[in-house]
Amino acid sequence: MSRMTKEEVKQRVCEAIVNAQPRLREIAESIMDEPELGYKEVKTSKKVRDMFDSLGIPYTTDHALTGVKGRMKGKDSKYTVAMIGELDAILCPRHPRADDLTGAAHCCGHNIQIANMFAVAIGLQSVMDQLAGDVVIFAVPAEEMVEVDYRNKLREQGKIKYLGGKQQLIYEGAFDDVDMAMQMHVETAKTPAGEMGLGSTSNGFVAKLIEYHGKVAHAAAAPHEGVNALNAALLGVMGVNSIRETFKESDCFRFHPIINQGGTLVNCVPDYVQVESFVRAANIDAIVDCNNRVNRALKAGGDAVGATCVIKDLPGYLPMRNDEHMNELLRNNSNQIFGEENVYQGEHMTASTDMGDVSHLMPVIHPWVGCINGVLHSAEYEITVPEVAYIKTAQALAMTIVDLLYDDAAGAKDVLDKFIPVLNKQSYIEFLDRIAKSE
Repeated sequence: MSRMTKEEVKQRVCEAIVNAQPRLREIAESIMDEPELGYKEVKTSKKVRDMFDSLGIPYTTDHALTGVKGRMKGKDSKYTVAMIGELDAILCPRHPRADDLTGAAHCCGHNIQIANMFAVAIGLQSVMDQLAGDVVIFAVPAEEMVEVDYRNKLREQGKIKYLGGKQQLIYEGAFDDVDMAMQMHVETAKTPAGEMGLGSTSNGFVAKLIEYHGKVAHAAAAPHEGVNALNAALLGVMGVNSIRETFKESDCFRFHPIINQGGTLVNCVPDYVQVESFVRAANIDAIVDCNNRVNRALKAGGDAVGATCVIKDLPGYLPMRNDEHMNELLRNNSNQIFGEENVYQGEHMTASTDMGDVSHLMPVIHPWVGCINGVLHSAEYEITVPEVAYIKTAQALAMTIVDLLYDDAAGAKDVLDKFIPVLNKQSYIEFLDRIAKSE
């Protein structure tokens, strides 16, 4: 193909994304119909492989159990940009399209991520000979940190080392041949037209499994002979609540426990209780400090009733860092697609994503696009601005990849020259392992 101007490349990319809408929305709906939780995305992974086959994009499988990684080659391979989509769903049994057996539902928008991932692939496929770099199309597992006890069992069995999908992928080396990465996520629309929210920062967290061990006895006839592990757990949680005012507002501290197991029979003093929670904060130092203080309060609950408190800290996610130079490229492209009035800089997010881990190693952008009604992870979640969900966002992201890899990949070189990684792969793994050892 003769050399095209960058504007001509972008126009062709955008047209291809529009023309591919029927098949893109079909795969999004198909994934929506069969939601699967993290590290269990067998059907979803098969659908992704089938799509790669139909597009003729070579791929490799079994990354972090279910991940699928395709690569489109440019005229040169100076740099590699990854476009990521997530395979897993969340638990939301009350959602109208939840799985009847598992309660899983795609009220997280990950099925839309997969559609966007393939939209970018289709848009760029016919212009790769105009680009001086490769594009990795990466469907990844287990972003939602749910079923911590189940994932910890996978870890103990040696099937995974880390609970989060991108954590595991970094450990396996699946990002070793990637220079920068991007993905999108949906959020509640602020206007009927929808918006492009440029990514900012987010909380990170430590995942926790907290066990209270007591002594069983008859709950009515001889409670004095028992040690009530449930009371210990309740006191521990209330202890954390009692020190909430001591955490700095700027650290955006969050602690939100659930009880996985609270006893066996109502007439037996509970002798074993398991609590699951995260300790979230806005930066690594705050995560470590807040977690230490939470642990003291939790253990005090056990001490109060004579129970034993055993805390297993597991590596959660690092805070998110969006690369400002990639964000500026995305802003310029989004202004053309969305209109400047519908493009804004997002604020700090107190939730977390394992894309934050990737962002400590390489330049990353993670925009939040307004196109849904209700809120994420709720039964009211539904797509209300499909043009934003399936077309405009993919066009803006694909055009940004063109900016990075066109003109001898000068844009990618500029981004990488200005990027200072917080961690490398080795120091990242060492940090996660220190958390697991509670050091």
